[in-house]
Amino acid sequence: MSLQEILNPFIKEAIQKTFDVTIEKIEFQATGKDFEGDITMVIFPLLKIIKGNPVEIGTKIGTYLVENVAQVEKFNVVAGFLNIVISDAYYVDFFNQIYTNNKFGFVEQSITDKAVMVEYSSPNTNKPLHLGHVRNNLLGYSVAEIIKASGKKVYKTQIINDRGIHICKSMLAWQKFGNGQTPETSGLKGDKLVGNFYVAFDKEYKAQINALMSEGKTEEEAKKTAPIIQEAQQMLLDWEAGKPEIIALWKTMNQWVYDGFAQTYKNLGVDFDSYYYESNTYLLGKEVVQFGLEKGIFEKDPDGSVWIDLTPDGLDRKIVLRSDGTAVYMTQDIGTAIQRVKDFPDVGGMVYTVGNEQDYHFKVLFLILKKLGFDWAESLYHLSYGMVELPSGKMKSREGTVVDADDLMEEMTATAKSISEELGKLDGYTTEEKENLYKTIGLGALKYFMLKVDPKKSMLFNPEESVDFAGNTGPFIQYTYARIQSILRKANFDFVSQSAVEVLHPKEKELLKQLELFPEVIQNAAQNHSPALVANYTYELVKEFNSFYQNVSILGEENHDIKVFRVQLSKKVADTIKLAFCLLGIEVPERM
Repeated sequence: MSLQEILNPFIKEAIQKTFDVTIEKIEFQATGKDFEGDITMVIFPLLKIIKGNPVEIGTKIGTYLVENVAQVEKFNVVAGFLNIVISDAYYVDFFNQIYTNNKFGFVEQSITDKAVMVEYSSPNTNKPLHLGHVRNNLLGYSVAEIIKASGKKVYKTQIINDRGIHICKSMLAWQKFGNGQTPETSGLKGDKLVGNFYVAFDKEYKAQINALMSEGKTEEEAKKTAPIIQEAQQMLLDWEAGKPEIIALWKTMNQWVYDGFAQTYKNLGVDFDSYYYESNTYLLGKEVVQFGLEKGIFEKDPDGSVWIDLTPDGLDRKIVLRSDGTAVYMTQDIGTAIQRVKDFPDVGGMVYTVGNEQDYHFKVLFLILKKLGFDWAESLYHLSYGMVELPSGKMKSREGTVVDADDLMEEMTATAKSISEELGKLDGYTTEEKENLYKTIGLGALKYFMLKVDPKKSMLFNPEESVDFAGNTGPFIQYTYARIQSILRKANFDFVSQSAVEVLHPKEKELLKQLELFPEVIQNAAQNHSPALVANYTYELVKEFNSFYQNVSILGEENHDIKVFRVQLSKKVADTIKLAFCLLGIEVPERM
């Protein structure tokens, strides 16, 4: 039972007996560092229903708690804040309860709760994954792990955008300029090879536009009549018509990309339970549109296009089927959502990890699904995140000026190697151990830097800053974990048995207070779909441990019981760091 759960009924009882008032909600907050106390009750909200001086009201409540609650030792009131001092016995008892719990903070999966499906990555098959995809993947994976830790069953999925004019551009460029190249003959990962042809198409397209404009055509005319774009449009028609040689090339080149993606996902440490393909789901959406037409949810215009009028809901009219009968993105997303619930009947909600430029799209999608009568549509959530920029500015796929995900991971590993070698603490490591450590530190730096920022905010990614071994970074937290492992290796005595400590050092108490927050942090992070809450909690825990480490002796403590307790407390902090970083998809090294 948490401290708030213990105090709540007694505070309500105190207010009832002292002021003859019933109150529904008590507001708590952490006690400020400058004041004595372990938890603070905010008095100000009571002034709406209890007339009087907030200090007097707080004093009466505090007196009642000291007299009636075993865990409350004393109190002080500052303005409208009741600072409550909790006994050492409470925290010792709390620690003894959690010490052997290997999943402290995690909740067992509920049998009755509906599952949640989390979608992330969702790339196009015409280019490799880039920096923006990295943030998407890390967010989606971490949110899935956090929701799972909060007690829900979770499915991880993605929708692969494997059809459309952008795919045909890469295919056509390969036909024209590829000379039969394959990943094997070129020595390139398949996704990079296909991405190169996407860039090659754009280069040729621009050259043709300039040539036509020099002949007197307007830019708009040139863009429409350039032979290469007309060929790409014809290829798309051939694909939709099922032309065998086009379908064969499409399957071949897509497979090159899937093989490349699989390698990137493995290196990034993310996985999926299921895959959906736009080439399949757009057909499902068209069937749903027909159903919606019959129900009067959609309406057909004179040109044959199908729309839904959302103006009464404060949105606009949205097309769901073009006049020629072809699907739009919205059609595909409607079909995909419905198919997912058919495939996984226990799903009761979905989280879509997609950039904030698609905010309006998801408002419309969720509203359409509600109008179609799906009860699970009430539990759809758009995990809208800000863009990632570099000091050099925005990225452009067509121009080939993106930060490739594979290159980024290699750069992070190389940066970690360079800094680690400068620090010179790797004596006795084998070459393999060093390489594994560089990767653990580099990827940890990348992931933590991405995830410590609130998902809704845009961010500037600075690789050098992220690998700093001081401050709010992944390597700083990893280093603290490794430091604790060093303490545990040096502890040449039994520290498994329950310690007999009764009185706590103030630094021990502060560390226990920080540990106690972990279960609540997981629940809040799941509810808010925010790995940043877990990341920054872990940083605060590490700061508190380092303060403890600098102010008390651990292995040098003369009192055996206190020494055992401090080693146990250090171990629990390390275990919690590891669990928290597991939720972020980050590994922790045993030595650094």
